[in-house]
Amino acid sequence: MQEPYLFEYAVVRVVPRVEREEFINVGVIIYCPKQQFLKVRFVWNEARISALAPSLDLDCLKDNINSFERICHGDKQAGPIAKLDLASRFRWLTATRSTVVQSSKVHPGLLLDAEATLNKLFDQLVA
Repeated sequence: MQEPYLFEYAVVRVVPRVEREEFINVGVIIYCPKQQFLKVRFVWNEARISALAPSLDLDCLKDNINSFERICHGDKQAGPIAKLDLASRFRWLTATRSTVVQSSKVHPGLLLDAEATLNKLFDQLVA
């Protein structure tokens, strides 16, 4: 039987007005060092986001959310953060910030298959 691997994850949120502390879960980011896995999965629900924040610039928001994916993949066009090692990219993406796109606190767990775990967390926490 395969030994489970330690992993970490965070929920990616849209927080239109930080002072109100209202948010919508839009994605999950997961990092598993043993499987060399760093990936984010998002859902783009424009109607839901607009209902919470009708004046939000959705094009700008979409660019910011897509930058998470580009950084996870190590896309050299995504800037200097995307050139860091996997652990540093995960730490940077999940760092505490007071912007429209934020992540939850980081949570640990054990997994056998990082992709399957990402999908399961996404279904439970976002979809």
